[in-house]
Amino acid sequence: MIEAEARPPLAALAARLAHKAARIAQARAENAVRARRGDPARWRSARLLWPAFAED
Repeated sequence: MIEAEARPPLAALAARLAHKAARIAQARAENAVRARRGDPARWRSARLLWPAFAED
């Protein structure tokens, strides 16, 4: 009999979540630096506005 598991392994889920969290943290740090400089371009970057959804 053939068996299959529909759920992804927990390690893969943890890796994806860690990658997403790192991307969000990096965007927040860059946005803070740009805010201190008064850079208005930070509002035009999808990577900074929606870091969880934007691709590099």
